[in-house]
This record gives sequence, structure tokens and C-alpha cells, in this order.
Amino acid sequence: MTDTPSKTTGAEFPEIEEDAAALFDDAPEAETAKGGRNIEAMLNVGLDVQIVLGHARLPIAQLLKFGRGSVIELDKRIGEPVEVVINDRLVARGDLVKLGDARIGVSLTEIVKDYVTGD
Repeated sequence: MTDTPSKTTGAEFPEIEEDAAALFDDAPEAETAKGGRNIEAMLNVGLDVQIVLGHARLPIAQLLKFGRGSVIELDKRIGEPVEVVINDRLVARGDLVKLGDARIGVSLTEIVKDYVTGD
């Protein structure tokens, strides 16, 4: 898989909606090709979204030494974009942001072109 991103910047991502709509361009309006079922039902299917901070490869011997307070060094630096992965496919990159109530989120900065176009 190539990770050629389509860069976007700023707070607005109108092309995301256009790209997502393009995924369903082949389906007849409001119906699937089989059985005339409403495509709206499919839009409510939940997908697992993972935010990947980084990766590490460690020998088993080192893993067995881990305990409370152990630190695992990742392959990324603070401030580098995190990866947004859906169903084991890289779909976007973004920056971690602080939200209210001591929560974090991801502000999308790149949409991976191959995911949207299916190439």
C-alpha cells in the first residue's frame, strides 16, 4: 500500500465530504444494486477507528522485563502527525488536540488519497 496523502490544511475539509460521497457514486441513489435496500442503513454501521501514536519492535526478553513505570520508545517524535487507521487501513493523519474535560482528539491534516479513491 502506498501512503500518498492528499494534503489539506485549515479547519474546513469540504473535500472530505466530496471524497466520501464519491465512494458511493456507483450505487443507485438511495438504493443498493441488490434487493433495493436503503443505503442509509449501511451508513449507521460502526467501524473501529484507531489512532496510532507510533510503533516499536522489541525482543521478547525485553518485554518480559517490563513492569510498572517501564517506558517503550516509539518511532515518532512529539509533534509528528499520528495515523488514523480504520479496519487496518491507513486513511488519514492528524495532530493530537486537547478537548474539554481532559480528553484528547485528532485534528485531521491529511487524507490518504489511496483510501478515498480505492487505487
